[in-house]
Amino acid sequence: MKNEQTPHGLSEHFSQIKSVGTITNNLNTKRTITSPFLILKNQHDQSFFVYKYQKNHRSNYSSFSFPRTTFTKKHQPTSPKRRLHKKIMAGSIDVMLRELNLESVESLPDDFDPTAVIKDHVPPVINGDKLGNGKEQVREIVLGRNVHTSCLEVTEPDDDDEVTGEREAQMASVLARYRKSLLERTKHHLGYPYNLDFDYGALSQLQHFSINNLGDPFIESNYGVHSRQFEVGVLDWFARLWELEKNEYWGYITNCGTEGNLHGILVGREVFPEGILYASSESHYSVFKAARMYRMDCEKVNTLISGEIDCEDFRAKLSLHKDKPAIINVNIGTTVKGAVDDLDLVIKTLEESGFTGRFYIHCDGALFGLMMPFVKLAPKVSFKKPIGSVSVSGHKFVGCPMPCGVQITRLEHINALSRNVEYLASRDATIMGSRNGHAPLFLWYTLNRKGYRGFQKEVQKCLRNAHYLRGRLTSAGIGAMLNELSSTVVFERPQDEEFTRKWQLACQGNIAHVVVMPNITIDKLDDFVNELIEKRAVWYKDGKRKPPCVASDIGQANCLCELHK
Repeated sequence: MKNEQTPHGLSEHFSQIKSVGTITNNLNTKRTITSPFLILKNQHDQSFFVYKYQKNHRSNYSSFSFPRTTFTKKHQPTSPKRRLHKKIMAGSIDVMLRELNLESVESLPDDFDPTAVIKDHVPPVINGDKLGNGKEQVREIVLGRNVHTSCLEVTEPDDDDEVTGEREAQMASVLARYRKSLLERTKHHLGYPYNLDFDYGALSQLQHFSINNLGDPFIESNYGVHSRQFEVGVLDWFARLWELEKNEYWGYITNCGTEGNLHGILVGREVFPEGILYASSESHYSVFKAARMYRMDCEKVNTLISGEIDCEDFRAKLSLHKDKPAIINVNIGTTVKGAVDDLDLVIKTLEESGFTGRFYIHCDGALFGLMMPFVKLAPKVSFKKPIGSVSVSGHKFVGCPMPCGVQITRLEHINALSRNVEYLASRDATIMGSRNGHAPLFLWYTLNRKGYRGFQKEVQKCLRNAHYLRGRLTSAGIGAMLNELSSTVVFERPQDEEFTRKWQLACQGNIAHVVVMPNITIDKLDDFVNELIEKRAVWYKDGKRKPPCVASDIGQANCLCELHK
């Protein structure tokens, strides 16, 4: 190695540097720790110094102390992504190696750069809980990168910044680079149900206002900068969609789909304080979060291979609690497989089990709640049926640039939840207090531009492209499943995490999925499938690795592994 690779400020002290590879050291904690380090030799007194690289103290990396440490310095490199902690030890190299009780020392490559930013290691792995079949089983869950390693630091402006303008220029540069990265990531967005095909330039004139719809949307607050007139217009549109009269519904625009579920289940709990919450094992995680938050007893119901709730198991679970009312979460599109629970069969099962008049149904329609009304022959989600509430996300199929959603319930139910607040001169019946007043503007604008016919065209396009994707995958020998009323294509999980991150795929166990949204074109799907085929040729070329069997996830008819193809 050359001296110019020495960490800044040390080259004048050390003229000979030796790169020694990765240390594996067992401490008293019996924990194996791996860390790149350098040994530097001082020409004057022949002492040796060890420089160890360690990530920021808030991250998941561990460190170990060296014997006879004389002092510790901190050095902030030019990149804000890492800090270089220098653990410096004086003494003989032989003594140092012996006292560290090394199990192995592997050579670093000749071109190793000690000042370079260290790449993230494989993300940590935690244990999962119950799988879809309801059985207790340990499953590895790979978490994403630690953002603390790449966060943008907030620093104080210099005293003369108002004169020089350096801070403004620096922030403008950061934002420009961020915009460029967003454009790139948007090109490869497939795994999450967000419609990125929108243009709200006409609303930019309103971004200068702090619009807050705090309190009940139907009762004006003393705070005058609001958008309630737009919000109620949007709510009326959804009430018509789900067949509930103006004088019979209450609702509001939420901050996300999770808030809609939290509110719907809370209303059910207020209507039936002793009720048991029932939800399929493939329900969104927010449903089980609601059970924990509200201290509700919860029964997880098994699912069919499609991801749809298993009503026979539902009937069996109901029989265990005949003395208590039932609060049910019905999925209008599950998170991973896009399965739609059979609402009519759920209602029939409740009534046949003796729960007539003693149940509350919340419909989680985060994505497909807005698509289903435009699918021919699809079962209807309607308040003419004995349901209590419906929620959808506004940033998914509608295509709002910020997370938001719509929650609609029966007016008769909301009185059990609401309280008058003098400070607001309004009523409190929502989960959040302050609510984003810009979201109703975006939703109102899109609903007016597209209307029912516009949404119907987009739904047909999504379903058509989803069938195209499934066909391309299966023709390439890749097992895939597409539920009848869905635009979510489920297939075998890619073996390369970098590929998964590039295309932003959502994965669970042995499967991944693509959610075909209005912005997903045939060309983008072709690019994805072509690259996946190329990658699979590399992953499985030597025959040692085989494509995973996904029969237990998507059914034998959809699996194309060696056993089932």
